[in-house]
Amino acid sequence: MVGAGALMHRALTGVLLVGGASRRFGSPKALIELDGETLHDRGRRVLAAACDEVLVVGKAGELPFDVLDDGAEVRAPIAGVVAGLRAASHDVVVFLPVDCPRVTAELIRALGDACHDAAVPQTGPLPGAWAKSALPLLEQRLAEGPLALYRTYADLDVVEVEVDPALVADVDTPGDLASL
Repeated sequence: MVGAGALMHRALTGVLLVGGASRRFGSPKALIELDGETLHDRGRRVLAAACDEVLVVGKAGELPFDVLDDGAEVRAPIAGVVAGLRAASHDVVVFLPVDCPRVTAELIRALGDACHDAAVPQTGPLPGAWAKSALPLLEQRLAEGPLALYRTYADLDVVEVEVDPALVADVDTPGDLASL
């Protein structure tokens, strides 16, 4: 539920992706503070404002909070998407990389509401909404490659959602964080 008086929306699971290696940043991005809040806390808060269920997916044991292990040996977003779809209670799951701190609850809802097999911004596959109907193909790609999520677009019903690129800017380096 989004709130009293809100339009009825489909039920969504939100997944915060925290499985990256943070090599370019030099320390775990989930623990970085922006405006007095860690990126982990910010991502969970935004997802909770838009979704009925929130999961945190990554590599278990690497961060000081509970993480659903993606179960993959690779560090690729597709591993988190597959794990999140498998664990989600709802048919549509919106995935938010922890390093996209300007994403809003409204954008999360828009992606979820637009989703057929997937809904993505014009800038790329994440943040994005993926439906359980895409899971067999994503599992196959995780097992056999290619691992790039955008490489699944031709085989799925993917809706592109036009968004302000500033909302989906990611933080890959300390310089990126400073420019926010």
